[in-house]
Amino acid sequence: MSSLRFLSSVARRAPSVIGRRGYAEAVNDKLRLSFVLPHKALFTAQEVVQVNIPAESGDMGILANHVPSIEALRPGVVEVIEQTGSQKIFVSGGFATVHPNNKLTINVIEAAPLEDFSPEAVRANLAEASKVASGNGTEEEKTEARIEADVYEALQHALAK
Repeated sequence: MSSLRFLSSVARRAPSVIGRRGYAEAVNDKLRLSFVLPHKALFTAQEVVQVNIPAESGDMGILANHVPSIEALRPGVVEVIEQTGSQKIFVSGGFATVHPNNKLTINVIEAAPLEDFSPEAVRANLAEASKVASGNGTEEEKTEARIEADVYEALQHALAK
């Protein structure tokens, strides 16, 4: 029997209890967040209400009972929403892993609170990185400068909000 016919016959015999995937619902459950850098942990299994992340596939809001997934992070702001308020942390990239049982792990190389950045310094550094990227340096220098400029552009955008 061909594999297609086999699968379709099995599918017909299978009970139709397959659940539908939908949006996460806001419930009283909390999300346990672990947010780590190579040299320190910003959050260690701390209960939070919601975490908004800058995923490569688009911005995401993660609540308790979210479907398990792994997301690559682009440069941008991770917003951690707690009962008492929220914190905005700029990350240069990394990964977010949503585990079953309301657990979220965020691993990044660099992160800092958004309020620690000076818009003037970001503008100056962006101009310098753009100058190097379009200059006469080696391909390696230009590539590094382009990556640096991309991060500064994301940071500038985050500070403008």
